[in-house]
Amino acid sequence: DVQLQASGGGLVQAGGSLRLSCAASGYTFDDGAIAWFRQAPGKGRLGVACIRMSDGRTYYADSVKGRFTISTDNTKNTVFLQMDSLKPEDTAVYYCAASDLLVVTTTPSSYNYWGQGTLVTVSS
Repeated sequence: DVQLQASGGGLVQAGGSLRLSCAASGYTFDDGAIAWFRQAPGKGRLGVACIRMSDGRTYYADSVKGRFTISTDNTKNTVFLQMDSLKPEDTAVYYCAASDLLVVTTTPSSYNYWGQGTLVTVSS
């Protein structure tokens, strides 16, 4: 079974940084894509960033472009989301998800496997 474990959330002041980790087990890193999504209170799930594992191609939502960076450590089967210059509007539960497809998209239906969320709270 594929399992994804997200961690690294917490409370940070505006302008600060956090690094989220998504540890994957039972998933072949070379064969798909991994994405980060977030869901703020009362709002829908939004795709934040994704990376296609075969070539490292990435995609970022406009709202995080230039501030967030998605990367992988294939030796540890882990994907990271480095979040810098955080804003209060970045406050949300962040989820990682994995796809069996070689996609570069944050369309939720493209992702087969989902981890539990990790809460990020940015104070003003």
